[in-house]
Amino acid sequence: MTTTTESAADAAPAQAGASPPTSGAKGREPRSLGVQNLAGWLFSTPFLVLFTVFMAFPIVATLAMSFTDFGLRNVTDPLSAEFIGFENYTKLFGDEKFLKALFNTAYFVVVGVPLTIGAGLAAAVLLNSGIDRARTFFRVGFYAPVVTSIVAVAVVWTFVLDPSEGLIEGLASEVGLTTPDFLGSEALAMPSLILMAVWRNLGTVMVLFIAGLQAIPTDVREAARLDGAGPWQEFRRITVPLLRPTMLYATVITTIGYLNVFEEPFVMTEGGPSNSTLTVSLNMYREGFNFFHMGYASAMAYVLFIVIMGITVLQLRLLKDNTK
Repeated sequence: MTTTTESAADAAPAQAGASPPTSGAKGREPRSLGVQNLAGWLFSTPFLVLFTVFMAFPIVATLAMSFTDFGLRNVTDPLSAEFIGFENYTKLFGDEKFLKALFNTAYFVVVGVPLTIGAGLAAAVLLNSGIDRARTFFRVGFYAPVVTSIVAVAVVWTFVLDPSEGLIEGLASEVGLTTPDFLGSEALAMPSLILMAVWRNLGTVMVLFIAGLQAIPTDVREAARLDGAGPWQEFRRITVPLLRPTMLYATVITTIGYLNVFEEPFVMTEGGPSNSTLTVSLNMYREGFNFFHMGYASAMAYVLFIVIMGITVLQLRLLKDNTK
């Protein structure tokens, strides 16, 4: 009994003496954390340098340029540009061409976004449950335009819509019909561009909705069917409410993309006829690189940025409330 007590007493100092190494290990944690932070910064340095040189600096320089009369004469000596304050911004809202471009861009977004979301949702529902055979083939077919060069797509659609020897004209002539000049008509040019944009971008929206549909629990659908819900009721009461987060994301990214629309009018119509397809991005490009009004084009870019940011915040607030 005495021997056991003495051994326990001898073990206590040994255990007490074992505590300093533990505290020493804790003391080395800050140094280890500092090494990890340093390693993280070193690995991030190439990206930070590239981001600063090619993104951050041009963004700040463009903002500064928008308050000057920067033009072709100032390219060799940027500091010689004269500071003119908000003159470029006030000039924009008196510029009929810019206002026309702003209206055309709004038209493109207001019509194109709902059509793209609706077409993408319809394709997703059909490919998720309505089509059993060759489902992968159809998915690839719908998504192929997304990964195809926009210039190639625009050239193909220009040929399809050509009123003299296009594909539609050839099919119409076989049945004795005539086709209008889709891209040469002020009334039809913008709808034609919207149709092409919807066809090209519905693949992205379709993929997002397919992911959202597959995330809906099957027991929820089964419970609705047991309660007597038909296909339309199930879609309206179950599918759409549970797809609202996906719909929010798809709407936001589609809206941002359509507000920046540039390639379609640039390749297919060059902004015509009579500026009916002139967009803000195309007008900005012309002012900056055709007429070399760099300061004025920079002001356009920041007005478009403010519009995009405002619409995005509004969409997030309105649609996010419905996703709770």
